[in-house]
Amino acid sequence: MYIEKNCCDAILGTLLNIMGKTKDGVASRLDMVNMGIRTDLKPTAGVKRDKLPLASWSWNLFVDERKFVCNSFFHMKGPSWFSSNIQNLVSVNDLKLGNLKPHDCHVIMQQLIPVAIRSVLEKPVRYAIIRLCLLFKAICSKVIDVSILKQMQAYLVDTICLLEKFFPPSFFDIMIHLTVHLVREVELCGPVFFRWMYPFERYMKVFKGMVHNRTFPKGCIAECYIVEEAVEFLEERMLPEDATTVGIPKSSRPGLLNGYKRLSAPKIVTANGKLLDIAHLCILQNCEDVQQYFK
Repeated sequence: MYIEKNCCDAILGTLLNIMGKTKDGVASRLDMVNMGIRTDLKPTAGVKRDKLPLASWSWNLFVDERKFVCNSFFHMKGPSWFSSNIQNLVSVNDLKLGNLKPHDCHVIMQQLIPVAIRSVLEKPVRYAIIRLCLLFKAICSKVIDVSILKQMQAYLVDTICLLEKFFPPSFFDIMIHLTVHLVREVELCGPVFFRWMYPFERYMKVFKGMVHNRTFPKGCIAECYIVEEAVEFLEERMLPEDATTVGIPKSSRPGLLNGYKRLSAPKIVTANGKLLDIAHLCILQNCEDVQQYFK
């Protein structure tokens, strides 16, 4: 989970040149000069600070391209409860993404980055990044075919080698290296979604709502949790079936949920021929039985 978050921060920080998160800098360029690779990218002395030549063919984006990526993230919308509001995480003026939580990075890495970078990078660089995103998506899937784990491992190693062709050596820290062991972890421990911490981090929001005295937050959480457990026990074990529930407020408009009044009027949408064909194609592309005909 945190490997995916750190990889997402490294990719976004390097592409958008986010201060504190980018893996590109003066020290990184000097290391490349000492190693004898990409000597054309060595920093040049300036009046106030050293200037870094743009590696436009690999990891550096121009200002217009960074604006395009940030606007792409800003206008992306997902289903309800799919993720947090991406618009609140994007700063179009500063051209950066901030306050990313692990689940935000999970969604951005697997779903949004392949869409945001599809027209701003060279094809080999874009291809390597999208391969890494698809590998994380395959590893986190609910159903994994054990027979293709060895092939997935080889595919992952090739992807890391492709990234080494386009990103500086400072990009490959311990977190990028740990991705090589993810397939082995799936082979030994099973699917990832049985072991990740997203449900517990989401439940932390419930605990934060229980804090009414910031001087003693743990005491407030403990007392509220004990009260909730006691109320649930009384409701399930001691109250008769026809008794009203305890602590649950009644609706001010009870007729809405009793089955005799609609919440809203129905809306009928008529699809034309082209839209209907697109819907059919989308269903077929996500059906496993016909995947062999698309290859």
